[in-house]
Amino acid sequence: MKKLAALFVSGMITLTGFGQLPRPMASPQGKVEQKVGLTDLSVSYYRPSKNDRVVFGDVVPFNEIWRTGANENTKITCSDAMIFGKDTLKAGTYAIFTKPSESAWTVYFYTDYSNWGTPDEWEESKVALTLNAPVVKLNDVVETFIITFDKTTTKSANLRFAWDKTAIELAFEVPTSVKMDQNIQKMMNGPSANDYFASAEFYYKEKKDMKQALIWATKAVELRGEDAYWMLRLKSLIEAELGDKKAAIETAKKSMAAAEKAENMTYVNMNKASIEEWSKKK
Repeated sequence: MKKLAALFVSGMITLTGFGQLPRPMASPQGKVEQKVGLTDLSVSYYRPSKNDRVVFGDVVPFNEIWRTGANENTKITCSDAMIFGKDTLKAGTYAIFTKPSESAWTVYFYTDYSNWGTPDEWEESKVALTLNAPVVKLNDVVETFIITFDKTTTKSANLRFAWDKTAIELAFEVPTSVKMDQNIQKMMNGPSANDYFASAEFYYKEKKDMKQALIWATKAVELRGEDAYWMLRLKSLIEAELGDKKAAIETAKKSMAAAEKAENMTYVNMNKASIEEWSKKK
């Protein structure tokens, strides 16, 4: 009898062990992480496949709220606000629910992201933001549902959803310029040559205050020395942007000489090309 009991217990342990065996999921988990400017973004979701089915209008009914994937809630986390035109989504974590139709989707960012599937009771008070996006018909089939960040710049991107022959995109911006201004102001209390250079470079690329950019670029060169050909190069570009081609040429010559000494032919050639171009326009 004791042997029988022991065998029974042994069998239960074995079955329990099999019950915990990791196994692949039909809709595997996916995660996309993207840095846009100074903002960290991530989406965690589960990816169902088409499998020869009619997706929208059948697997995903039209005009009904969809979990936007499979299994647990699809979640988006943003370290800063996401600005969709006139609408702003505050920094935080949200579930993404959608209501697809043939011509457009309604997208909901929902503050409660702890559900499996859609909420048993939909609460409008938990909807942080509602957006609408037109459907884009694709030529090729997207077999497995995918969420991506596309068309990224230093201050903007598109949040894209695609499955079967359907896609939507939500264009948004992040507060890169505001954060950079804040960072620059903090650095100005005791900035290094690299801080001045980074600030000047940002203003130059964003076409902000060029006079201020020149002040910072000049200060960077003063602190680092005239062997800093990359800093001189930036200073010459800013001078050219301000219309002072004569000063730009003189600075570019210094940058070229320092680059030759450092055997950096890329900067030598860039300066040569700029000097030729600016000499024609003096």
